[in-house]
Amino acid sequence: MDNTFLTGQALVLSGIRHVYRLLFQKPKPKISASRRLFLKTKLLKKAMTMLDNEKQFRKDERERILAERVPALETSGLSLQDLQNLCKELHQKIDVVDEERYDINSKVTKNDKEIQELSQKIYELKGKMKRPNLRRVRVSADAMLGALLGARVKESVDFKANLKTVKKEEEKKEEVTDWRKNVDAMSGMEGRKKLFDAGQ
Repeated sequence: MDNTFLTGQALVLSGIRHVYRLLFQKPKPKISASRRLFLKTKLLKKAMTMLDNEKQFRKDERERILAERVPALETSGLSLQDLQNLCKELHQKIDVVDEERYDINSKVTKNDKEIQELSQKIYELKGKMKRPNLRRVRVSADAMLGALLGARVKESVDFKANLKTVKKEEEKKEEVTDWRKNVDAMSGMEGRKKLFDAGQ
C-alpha cells in the first residue's frame, strides 16, 4: 500500500511540476493573468492537501512500527521475582540502546566536523574568503628577528654595519660656454693646431 501511495504521490507531484513549467515559465503566456492565478491557487491547494496526507501517512507508519517493535508491557499477574527479572531485562535493553545512541551521536558529530572542514576548504579554494582587517603594528627589527628566530638571536644585529658602501663616481662636467666663442676659437689654422696639440 505504501509503495503505491508514494508512487502515486510522485506522479502527481511530477504532473504538478510539468503543469507549473508549462504555465509559468514561458516568456509570453497564452492564457490570461486571471486564469493563471486561478490555476496557481488550485495547484497550491492540491500541494497542501498532498502534504497533509503525507504527514498523516508518516505519523500512522511511525505508530505502526513502534507498536511492532515495542509491545505494551503487561505487568498484571506477575510475581515479584518476574517483575524484577523484567526490570533487569529492560535495564539491559536500555543500556544497549544508550550505547548505540552514544556511538551514533559521536559518529554524527565527527561527520559534522569533517563536513565543516571540507566546506571551509572549498570556500578557501574558491577564493572568496573574507580577509580580516589588519592593524599596523610598529615592531623593531630586533623584536621581529626575535619573534621569527626565537631564542637564537641574543645580541642586537646592526644592519647598517653589514651594508656595502658604494661610492658614486663623479662625472666630469664640461663647462658650458657660448658655442659661438668655441666656433671662433676652433676655426682656421689655430683651431686645427689646438686639436693637434690636444691629440698628442
